[in-house]
Amino acid sequence: MRAVFYGTPAEAVPVLAALLDVAEVALVVTQPDRPRGRSRRLEPPPVKVAAEGWGLPVAQPERASADPDAIRAFAPDVAVVAAYGQLLKPALLEVPVRGFVNVHYSLLPRWRGASPVVRAILAGDETTGVSIMQIDEGLDTGPVFAAEQTPILPGETGGGLTARLADLGARLLAATLPGIVDGSRQARPQDDSMATAAAKVRTTEAFVDPARHSTAAVLRAVRAFAPKPGAWGVVDGDRIKLRSAEASDPASLGPGIAEMAGDRVILGTRDGAVALLMVQPAGKGVMTAADWMRGRRRVPARFESPPE
Repeated sequence: MRAVFYGTPAEAVPVLAALLDVAEVALVVTQPDRPRGRSRRLEPPPVKVAAEGWGLPVAQPERASADPDAIRAFAPDVAVVAAYGQLLKPALLEVPVRGFVNVHYSLLPRWRGASPVVRAILAGDETTGVSIMQIDEGLDTGPVFAAEQTPILPGETGGGLTARLADLGARLLAATLPGIVDGSRQARPQDDSMATAAAKVRTTEAFVDPARHSTAAVLRAVRAFAPKPGAWGVVDGDRIKLRSAEASDPASLGPGIAEMAGDRVILGTRDGAVALLMVQPAGKGVMTAADWMRGRRRVPARFESPPE
């Protein structure tokens, strides 16, 4: 079979690798190079780096749907999408013989949208999975060819779970795509009444207010938003990112107050406490919470209310 691949971040690379095992990849479409870091130097997306390393042709249009004829020229049997980052218009969806197949990192119809992994962790879901689905004009509303469930492990971060789902999705795609293309595997419609939305994550959502948030909510935020954008609070008017934390026995300190307790840093929450393990103060690198507190001469830190 002849395929075109659409994907951008690191979690799309295993899917591209799996596609190469079962199809001739005629073209890889990914997002344009973007400025990164303080230097604002242009950096290629991970899919571009991988594709060029494998000798595959790469296209980086600003708008993938702008020129369907550019894809039609490659005469694809199917197009495969994994975390591409753009909505695809109907005129483009009609180009491949078998349409566009998406590797989505949730058990549809739960968590339709851009951030299914983060939303699953924030909601306290115990399980998630991957779905191989047909793309239609809606947002992750198309019928599902195959799905595989997996537990969300204790302490698993958004980044760690995404990487694991990428590997799971890659294996499931390789097992199901031949049947999709030859017509032997049929898709089932989603139950729209069970759908939940996984909106794109905004940095403001990652704000943690331990005086108002429960211990469970704080720990879920730290996990879900790792590594990006990172759960964050405000101490002495500056942002501090909470890179990792774990449950702690209740402490006598008040909600929203962090202080040393032996060699650990304990942060009071609305209903208990968490132990901060790794933090990143504004303008500094990641450090242990104990080193951060020692730099404050062990003066307790008060986490402030949401910024205006």
